[in-house]
Amino acid sequence: MAIACRPRLLIADEPTSALDVTVQAEIVELIRDLVTSESMALLFVTHDLALVPHVAERVVVMRHGRVVETGPTDRIVHAPEHSYTQALLAAARSLSVPEVTP
Repeated sequence: MAIACRPRLLIADEPTSALDVTVQAEIVELIRDLVTSESMALLFVTHDLALVPHVAERVVVMRHGRVVETGPTDRIVHAPEHSYTQALLAAARSLSVPEVTP
């Protein structure tokens, strides 16, 4: 229903939380396909940084309602500067998330 009016921005707030990793990967792929086919922007809210490289070009990391780090996804994922971002990435890397094809 949220996309019936063809919005220019899709806000996905924790769309994969509480899903097993297989279903999670399918949902991420579905969202990416939808965003591409409908030429819409995506605001993907998640605590799971393992998903971020599969859906985002830019990342904003927040802690206690404040921005602690922002930048291109590649830099945030491979060279995080803030200790909180580093901790989130360490936690994400300890989990096994199936690859989603770009």
